[in-house]
Order: sequence, then C-alpha cells, then structure tokens
Amino acid sequence: MSAVCNSEAVIEVRGLAKRYADNQVLDDVSLRVESGSILGLVGRNGAGKSTLLRCMLGLLRADTGQAFVQRRDATRLDDQTKSALSYVPQLPDSFPWMTVGAMLDFVGSLYPNWDVELVKRLLERWELSRARQLNKLSPGERQQVALIRALGSRPRLLVLDEPAAALDPVARRELLREIVGSAAEQGATVILSTHIVSDLERIASEVAFLHQGRLLLQAGLDELKDEVRRIVLPADFSLPQERLPGEIVRHRLGDGGYSVLLRLAAGSASPLPGRFQAQALGLEDLFLELVR
Repeated sequence: MSAVCNSEAVIEVRGLAKRYADNQVLDDVSLRVESGSILGLVGRNGAGKSTLLRCMLGLLRADTGQAFVQRRDATRLDDQTKSALSYVPQLPDSFPWMTVGAMLDFVGSLYPNWDVELVKRLLERWELSRARQLNKLSPGERQQVALIRALGSRPRLLVLDEPAAALDPVARRELLREIVGSAAEQGATVILSTHIVSDLERIASEVAFLHQGRLLLQAGLDELKDEVRRIVLPADFSLPQERLPGEIVRHRLGDGGYSVLLRLAAGSASPLPGRFQAQALGLEDLFLELVR
C-alpha cells in the first residue's frame, strides 16, 4: 500500500469499510475534502460518523480502503502533519484531575504555534475560569474547553465530532461563529459531524450525508440548493424500475405514489413529465428525504 497519495485534497478516503461483529459500520465510503472548505458530515446517531472520522485520521484502522491526510497515508503520518491538525471527539475526556489553566498550559507547550491570546479570549468569552478543575465542569463546559484546546494550536485541519451537541442554542451559535472566523483567518480546513442540520446552513461550504454506513451524497451547499429537487408522483403514474438520470433516491409513499429525489444540472430538464412540479428543498428536508 502506498504511503503517499497524488491527490491535492487535504483529506481523501477511498472505499473505507469497517465492521464490528455483525454490524457493518462503514460500507465502501469514499470522499474528498478540499483545502479551505468547511465540510459538514451529516447523519443520524449511529450512522457511522465517528468511526469515519477516526478512520479518516488514522486513529482507527479500517478493514478495507485507504485514507490520506495531506497526501500521506493516515496510519503513517509524520510529526509535522500531526502537529497541523486538531481533533475533538464527541466525548472529550483528558486530564480530568487538572485545572483548565494547567491543562491548556501543558498542551500549549507541545505546539510551537500555540496562540495564548486566542485561548485567553475564548476563556473570557465563554466565562471559563482557569482555576476550575476539569472533572467539575458540566458536559457543555468540557466541550468548550476541548474546543479551545483544539483552536489554540492554530491547526490547518480541524476535525470536530458533534462539537455542539452539549451546548445550548446561544453557545452553539457562538461556537460555530468562532469556528468560521478561525478557519477564515487561518485558511484552515474544517470537518465537523453533526445531526443538527440547521447548524450547517450557517457555516458549511459543503455537506456529506452518511446513512447506515454509506455515503449517500456529497456536494457543495450552493449546488444542493440549485440542483437537487424532489418530485412527488401519484400512484397511477408508471415509474420505470431503472434509475432515472440524476436520480439520488426514491421512496414509496403511503398512497402508492413515489417521492423521487433528483440532482439536475443547472439548465437541464427533468426526466419526468413537466406536469409534475420539481420542489426545491432546504437542507433539513433534504436530509430527511435521504434517510427516510
């Protein structure tokens, strides 16, 4: 297996599969993440998002397939590549006996580009005392500290697994604003997984939908808005069994009709008769249609 990929993508995974006993957690997943993008990885709880992120970064070995970070095999990253990325798991839990300040000072000593002023500003913004012990923080506060630790190193690649799950709506919006601001300032690439689809419409440049271990769709947010349409067909319409041009998924409705999701290139005509109206979908409705 080659340790180097010729792709210019910051992250590329090819045909990743992972099984635990009888549970196929990932099933032939392939995706690319371009430099400077903010990719939202969307899926219901149990869809395989955390496993994909860990395989993507070489923290977990896939059964089959390859993952590359900055063109290097994810399982064989050098120290320079590792120091340029930050990963925050869904349940951050490190150094629970330490105070917030002691942990951040210790972690900061390991990174040459540690941003003391950014860390100070975020602690003040989120009203987190350096003197508090980590195991005495609420789940939301622990998540905020983990994110400060991740942002403090000024990473070129920031990977966040459900970063806002334990936060209230106000704190979640502030966090997302900080992620976008830091990414733009540093030219960083961000990958964040979530099941809160509405968060992504504010910040993501690209979205990937994961369901039952399979990647259903990956596209830019603007492309999804411009190109993806839903057409509802009555029960008396004879829908061909073969997939239509641009078809993403179809679902049988309770009345015997069909809901068909299509991706149509700009300016192209629908493959179905014009009397059936093509409906544009918001991101949340699109997600629900995909995983129905």
